[in-house]
Amino acid sequence: MKAKNYREVKGQAYTRREYSKTPPPSKITKFTMGDPKTEFPIKARLIALENAQIRHNALEAARIASNRLLSTKLGNSYFLRIMPYPHAILRENKMIFGAHADRLQDGMRHAFGKVIGTAARVKRNQSVIVVGVNNESVEVAKEALKRGRAKLPMPCRIVIEKAGDKLI
Repeated sequence: MKAKNYREVKGQAYTRREYSKTPPPSKITKFTMGDPKTEFPIKARLIALENAQIRHNALEAARIASNRLLSTKLGNSYFLRIMPYPHAILRENKMIFGAHADRLQDGMRHAFGKVIGTAARVKRNQSVIVVGVNNESVEVAKEALKRGRAKLPMPCRIVIEKAGDKLI
C-alpha cells in the first residue's frame, strides 16, 4: 500500500494495542534534541494547514532533516521538539494479485488486517515541530523547518515567535 492511502483522517483512530499480535515500535528515536534547559528568545513553529495523519517514518524523516542542519550550523545552541506522538495503529488487509492468487486469499473474510505501522493525527493549526534558537539564528531555524516540511504529507507554514509576540 502507498503512504498516501493513510494521509486522510477517516473515522475514529484505532489505538487498541492488545488486539495486535505485535504492536509496532515507533521509529522516532528522540522527541527532544539540542539543549532543553536553556530558554531561547525565538521560537520557530511548523504548523499544519489541514487535518492529516503523519506516519511515524515521515515524522522521523522530518526530525532527521531538521536536526541535521541545526546541529551542523549551531552546534548545541538550539532546542528542537517533535510535538505529535504516533498513537493511531494502521492496518492493512494484504491481497495477492496474479496467477493462482485465488487459492491464497479469502477476500473480505476475516479482513481485520495486519499492523503495518503507526501514525500521529494532526489537526489544523497544530504545531508539528518547534525550534528554539537565539536571535542571530532565525534564518537557520527557518531553513531547518523548510527541510522538515518537505518530508511531511500535508502543507505546513512556518511561524516565528519572539518571547511572547508573533513576528511571522
